[in-house]
Amino acid sequence: MQNLFNNTNIKPTTARIKLLEILKNSQKPLSYEDIKDFISMDKATFYRNITLFEQEELINSFESNDKKRYFELTSNPHAHFVCKVCHKIECMDFLNINIPNYKIDNITISGICKNCL
Repeated sequence: MQNLFNNTNIKPTTARIKLLEILKNSQKPLSYEDIKDFISMDKATFYRNITLFEQEELINSFESNDKKRYFELTSNPHAHFVCKVCHKIECMDFLNINIPNYKIDNITISGICKNCL
């Protein structure tokens, strides 16, 4: 995990390594509320570290329709589907969109999932 810090200006502390491990091991984007019980870090410190990670392009984030901010590693850019009913977020790996002369961090698609239809 420490190799993620190699090309950054971020010091790899134990808490930062743990935070990136949580994001790496997740199958979906996570919010602060999803992470807080698994790491010993107050909310202000969490967001300071998240801001550092975003500045160094280690993670991407987006806001869902539930007004929460979600985070994931930048290793595999892809789209997300957010259900307007249950707020479930699904990664849409099959939507790999490449637009020449643009760098796309993420795409969020909103609608109603198959379970809520």
